[in-house]
Order: sequence, then C-alpha cells, then structure tokens
Amino acid sequence: MTPELTYLTLAATLTALLWVPYILNTIAVQGLTTAVGYPTDPKPLAPWAVRLKAAHYNAVENLVVFAALVLIAHLAGISNQMTLLACQVYFWVRLVHALSYGLAIPWVRTFAFAAGFLCQMALVWQILA
Repeated sequence: MTPELTYLTLAATLTALLWVPYILNTIAVQGLTTAVGYPTDPKPLAPWAVRLKAAHYNAVENLVVFAALVLIAHLAGISNQMTLLACQVYFWVRLVHALSYGLAIPWVRTFAFAAGFLCQMALVWQILA
C-alpha cells in the first residue's frame, strides 16, 4: 500500500470515529431510548457536541473529494513528494479541524479547513500536471 493510501485510510478512520463523542453526549443528555428514536422535542446537546456533529458532517463532505483525488492519483500511478505531503498534511489538519471545531477555536478551525482545501488542490495539480 502506498503512503498516500495509508493517509487516506487514516483520514477515513478519523471521519468514521468522529460521531462517537457526540452520540455519547446525545445518550447522556437525552437517554438511550430518545437517542435511538425520533423525538419531537429532544433536550439540547452540549454546545461542543453540536459543534463536533458539524465537524463530522464537514469531514464526510471533504473526505469524498480527498478520497476521489487520492484514488485517481493512485490509479494514474502518480506518487511523489507533493502527493505524499498533501496527504500527510490533509490528515493532520482534518484532525486539528475536528478538535478546534469541537473546542470552538474559530481561527484555528478556519485555517485547518483552508489547509485541507489546499491539500486537495495540490493533489489536483499533480494529477493534471
């Protein structure tokens, strides 16, 4: 497996795990029965859980683009220092994005999001160059 695919796997795993903390908060605040049901007027979640849920949605949306680009590069046989760096940085800034979103650190969150986008564009550059 290439290093780029390894970082894709790590990014996918991070995205797959981001739901756990906010679901645990849902269960703690609303109870298990309400959490697995369709309540009409549920108790509000902790602010950090609401933010982490939004971070999870954002991670899912961005994983689609990142995964497609990594897989296209892999299928095209494109692997170099730039693709590796883009994949490494992408994973770490997505982790920072999730943490800073959950902790309500706005500038860090925005910087991490922008850095992840630039990593995606670096992959596009390598694929189309």
